[in-house]
Amino acid sequence: MREIQFREALREAMNEEMRKDDKIFLMGEEVAEYNGAYKVSQGMLDEFGEKRIIDTPIAELGFAGIGVGAAMNGLKPIIEFMTFNFSLVAIDQVINSAAKMNSMSGGQFPLPIVFRGPTGNAGQLAAQHSQNFENWYANTPGLKVVVPSNPYDAKGLLKQSIIDPDPVIFMESEVMYGDKGDVPEDEYYLEIGKANIVKEGKDVTIVSFGKMVPRVVIPALEELEKEGIDAELIDLRSVRPIDYNAILNSIKKTNRLVVVEEAWPLASISAEIAYKVQSEAFDYMDAPVVRITSADVPIPYAPTLLEAALPSVSKVVKAVKEVLYKVK
Repeated sequence: MREIQFREALREAMNEEMRKDDKIFLMGEEVAEYNGAYKVSQGMLDEFGEKRIIDTPIAELGFAGIGVGAAMNGLKPIIEFMTFNFSLVAIDQVINSAAKMNSMSGGQFPLPIVFRGPTGNAGQLAAQHSQNFENWYANTPGLKVVVPSNPYDAKGLLKQSIIDPDPVIFMESEVMYGDKGDVPEDEYYLEIGKANIVKEGKDVTIVSFGKMVPRVVIPALEELEKEGIDAELIDLRSVRPIDYNAILNSIKKTNRLVVVEEAWPLASISAEIAYKVQSEAFDYMDAPVVRITSADVPIPYAPTLLEAALPSVSKVVKAVKEVLYKVK
């Protein structure tokens, strides 16, 4: 093991796979000459050359479409969006082409393509640059949606995404690129759709993913432990597919559930999980499911409003006490 940054873990994943397979290439805005907007692709142009590390114009619909066409013809593109807020410009290619091509062609066109980049709020970036679209993409059959929470998961999951025969939406967090964590020297892969039990516990199950795990939930666990509350934390790692078995097995032990995500509440991942739990584990529940999400408003700019709108440690602590002691 050695400690490396989140961005370095992503870079290692791409480098290792590209060295093994010359059909893999990286394309996006500023990925080559500038070494990536967040320096994820630092040094990759020097190693792989301009035919495999490709700068593009500010034209997400165009280069996403090039990626889809390349995948249909046997290549394995990694398409970087500078932020998933900008992926909306390319959503027709992602939803109507990449996600559906294999099915509509009767299996003649597998789509081994990864769309990756940062998602969610990263400070005072205002409403158009602070959005979470995990649930949008997870709602689409034909896509897999991966949201890692630490460098170890980021590397193993990205390597698996690159070799996956289906299109993968790989959503990172802008504020986590500098986060450090232990990553093995040896090569490894992590299964998409297999959750991670970050911490075992007996009193309540907390389910989350992505940035919420290290930034909100783990600090909340530390506060709860001071009060003698033993919470179990499940990091989903991917939101399509969702590891429902991990959630249901945990609930059978704790009998209570809190779901934490950064997206808006309507038609969200947490809403889907709440439905699944009440339909398949209702008899095990000793309290209603509680969800922590962003407020149902465009993400504000002012820091005080931003704090009020986003999930927080205090909101998670309050939610856990609510399901434990049935207090509002």
